[in-house]
Formats: sequence, structure tokens, C-alpha cells
Amino acid sequence: MSLFKNKTLLITGGTGSFGNAVLNRFLATDIKEIRIFSRDELKQDDMRHFYQRNFPDVSDKIKFYIGDVRDMGSIRNAMYGVDYIFHAAALKQVPSCEFFPLEAVRTNVLGTENVLNAAIEEGVKKAICLSTDKAAYPVNAMGTSKAMMEKVIVAKARTVSPDKTTICCTRYGNVMCSRGSVIPLFISQIKEEKPLTVTAPAMTRFIMSLEEAVELVMFAFENAESGDIMVQKAPACTIEILAQAVKELFHASNEIKVIGIRHGEKMYETLLTNEECANALDMGGFYRVPCDKRDLNYDKYFKEGNKERNILREFNSSNTELLNLTQVKDKLLELSYIRDEIAEWEAR
Repeated sequence: MSLFKNKTLLITGGTGSFGNAVLNRFLATDIKEIRIFSRDELKQDDMRHFYQRNFPDVSDKIKFYIGDVRDMGSIRNAMYGVDYIFHAAALKQVPSCEFFPLEAVRTNVLGTENVLNAAIEEGVKKAICLSTDKAAYPVNAMGTSKAMMEKVIVAKARTVSPDKTTICCTRYGNVMCSRGSVIPLFISQIKEEKPLTVTAPAMTRFIMSLEEAVELVMFAFENAESGDIMVQKAPACTIEILAQAVKELFHASNEIKVIGIRHGEKMYETLLTNEECANALDMGGFYRVPCDKRDLNYDKYFKEGNKERNILREFNSSNTELLNLTQVKDKLLELSYIRDEIAEWEAR
């Protein structure tokens, strides 16, 4: 019997790459129902037809709800009878959030508050919220809004008994081939015979597959305590090597053009900060950052310090395992998306 047997799972932002990965993983199991909550009716319709066509025996487990995490009423409409939530709805594009920061706040911060309030009202057992490496030491509006989202999650976890609703957060890096990410851009540039545009060749980024992102959420689902932030240890590579790997897999001759850093970009990303290392727990392939249990009674902290500190250090995309060109190509070839794109390209 699985943990989801006869359970109802709600995925906010469920028409995105993560939502589809969850459906591919759980739809054919003994789960009772998966609810897709999003504001894009076209993507929902496309998704509905895809699963009806390809998974006709189990597609009736999927239920679609039009709504917006900014609108508390629409969330409540989708929340009744829900056992678990994967909260993936967010504004994720760094440049758009940089130019419209309040939109990022409304979705990523206030929207998360709405989802968690509705979950607590309904008595949802577990809510797993998805964050990003850009929330650690944020320098852009997207990362700042996600950092505030994490603070909302941890604060909310303090106000509700975990016996009623367990609330925790996962933080991970770039997901390869997710919508709006750089690898599909490189592939489209190859097909259009344009240069592959790289912002800064030495820039490093974590890389992981959608399946690994789902694994992190599942690890948090099974192991996290309320208020925890769960981090997956992931390898990284430079943007130059990533572009070269895509180019070689497609046997392309496009030049790689350096265009300079965009608004709000960092040279490397951090998944675990030095400050979090003071209390973080190493769990093998993951880090667990426990919730700070202190209350507003700060007096004792002026009199008593904490002399002990973990030996962990900041975990970022420059001090993790850096993959070479061959390793990146091998990792890309694990993805069906890449294999399908290469096959289509070679058959042209």
C-alpha cells in the first residue's frame, strides 16, 4: 500500500513541468484523485486531452480547477476533501519578476499565504511548498519573493499543530528542460540556425531532472517535520559547458555567443547558506534545515549564546561537484525530451 492510497492530492500550478512529472509518476498508482489547480484554461485543456488520449484507463483521476492562488475563494473551491498539497504555483522567470516585482510578491508570497491558510482551514494533512536556490542570498526580485515565501512557510508552520497540518518547504536548483529554461532555448536556437546565447561562460548552475525534483518533494513528504526546509544535493556545471554539450549532442555548428549577464543574475547559486549551516542536518543526499523554534522572548539570547556550530559549510553551484562535458552530455541523454528532440532533428 502506498502513502497515497485512496488519497486526494492537489497540485497548485499543476499545468507546469512539475505537475506533469507528478502525474506521470502517480497517475497509474492507487492514488484516488489528483487535482490540477491553475489559471491557464488552455494549458488545462491541452493537458486533459493529452492524458485522455495517452492514459485512458486512469485519466478520470485527474480533476481540473481554474483559479489563482491570489484569490482565496478560488483556492477554497479546490481544497475540499484534499489530503495533501504540492504547492508549485509561482512566478519563476527572473527578468519578468525584476520588472514587475509586486506581481512576484502577489503570487509567490501572498499566494502562498492563501494556499496555506486554506489548507489549514480544510485540515489538509501535509503541504509541501516548492522553493528555489535563488531564495538563498537573493539578489533579484524573484529570489527575494521566494525567500519571503520561505519565511511565510516557516512562520505558518509555527502557528498550527503538525498533528493537524504539516507544512514544509523544498529548495532546489535549475530543472533541466523545464518550461522557460535555457536548454529548450539552446535547442530552438540550433533549429533556427542562430547563435547559442550565453550570458557568462563561467557562470555555474545546479542541474537536476524533473524526476529528481519529484524525488526531493517525496523525500520531504516522508521525512520532513513541520517548518523544515529540505535541500537536495545536486551537481552543477558552467553555462559554457552546458551550451557546448547541447551543441555536440545535436552535431550543430552554431557559434556560442556571449551576451552578458541579464537583470538580476548571479554568477553562482546557493542551496544552503552559511547561516543555515549552523543548524542544518546532513541526511546523505539531502540537507534538512529545521525550523527555528525560538519565540519573541529574545531576552535570554542576550545572556546566553550558542557556542556549538555544525561543521557544514555553504553549499553552492561552485563548490558542489562540477560536471565535465562528457558527464553533462550523459546526464542530458537520460532525458526523454532530449532524446526525442535529437531524433526529430536527425530525421529532418
